Amino acid sequence: MTSTDGLRLHPFRGLRYAPDRVSSLTAVTSPPYDVVVRPDGVRHLETADPYNIVRLILPQAPDPATRHRQAAETLRRWRAQGVLATDDRPALYVYEQSKGSLLQRGLIGALDLDGPVLPHEDVIPEVVEDRAALMRAAAANFEPLLLSYVGQGTGNGATGVIERTVRTTPLLSTTTEDGFAHRLWAVTDPADLTAVDDDLAIRHALIADGHHRWATYQRLREEHPGNGSASPWASGLVLLVDSARHPLQVRAIHRVLPHLPLDSALSGLDGAFRVRPVEGPLDAALAVLDGTPGNAFLLTSGPERFCVLDRPDPELLHRTIRRDRPAAWRELDATVLHSALLDEVWRIRDHPSEISYLHSAADAVEQAAKHGGTAVLMRPVLEQTVRQLAMDGVTMPRKSTSFGPKPATGLVLRVLDEEV
Repeated sequence: MTSTDGLRLHPFRGLRYAPDRVSSLTAVTSPPYDVVVRPDGVRHLETADPYNIVRLILPQAPDPATRHRQAAETLRRWRAQGVLATDDRPALYVYEQSKGSLLQRGLIGALDLDGPVLPHEDVIPEVVEDRAALMRAAAANFEPLLLSYVGQGTGNGATGVIERTVRTTPLLSTTTEDGFAHRLWAVTDPADLTAVDDDLAIRHALIADGHHRWATYQRLREEHPGNGSASPWASGLVLLVDSARHPLQVRAIHRVLPHLPLDSALSGLDGAFRVRPVEGPLDAALAVLDGTPGNAFLLTSGPERFCVLDRPDPELLHRTIRRDRPAAWRELDATVLHSALLDEVWRIRDHPSEISYLHSAADAVEQAAKHGGTAVLMRPVLEQTVRQLAMDGVTMPRKSTSFGPKPATGLVLRVLDEEV
């Protein structure tokens, strides 16, 4: 294949579930690790099938070292038992997700880590360390990142390979609990692989979902410098989607502050924001938030109580928000939330014990009620804003966006010892 300064997506021998060893593919798949609402979601997945992938991506044990060792041992055992089997030939994998009128197709492969990949969010060091320890122990990439690139949007190059491949019989097909249908094909023909390589050679990618896993890949590459680009640690498992062909959806990521009761949150504002009680249910309250101009957030302690915070004090914004960033960054809801509210007004540190990040507004409300805390519900950011800030080299506050649909975890894994 051609050596380029663009994206390099390598075939690999996928590790996949043997259909005759599990109750169903649906029962062994999972959402990405950071979408699973713990611990209830973990228990639900663990009981769906004894071989559910959640036992690898979110192993349950009293301490981190035991969790990571347990995941590695579980992976080794499942491979020895034939529950997970490695494909005979290296391949790129065409992956399709569909639900109603929504259709997304892309390519899963091992992407060079030194290519032009643009992050748009900061990461939490503790999460990166946890993911790195897990991948280090297991020597595996359990779930692909979601990356988007702007291709030709036509039937040529990588897209042409995808469109031809989906007319053939898939390796697998399943429908998950969220109603999404999933299909997977292997691409092994040398001419098709060359066509993909030549197309991606002039592309750059935006990290749509998986900043912590990307940072984890980078850290592990630094720990394994041997063999240069030939090292399996020099690439990482990704799903690449041409957003010119299949535009991604962008949703908000919500915050739960488990140790801050809503009354304390409101009394601590001291005029920093206007507070407006709004009527439920959740969908109606979110509609009020969506229709509010300027920076705004929806606060709730449960399904019976909602209020909108808006009209932040200009002096507070001037004092707390960095002036060396573009206006588009300074005006983000997430910027105002973290710089003004969390850091200055409420004095809450951005640590997993203090802030939970949930992709579902309903889950965030439930968790706030369960812990007696406060959920801060957010609005999505426009994709063009995300991409422009990324191209300008400006990262957004962590967990600012949720692109989707996200790939299901468990359809194809990458084990690094197969590539040594």
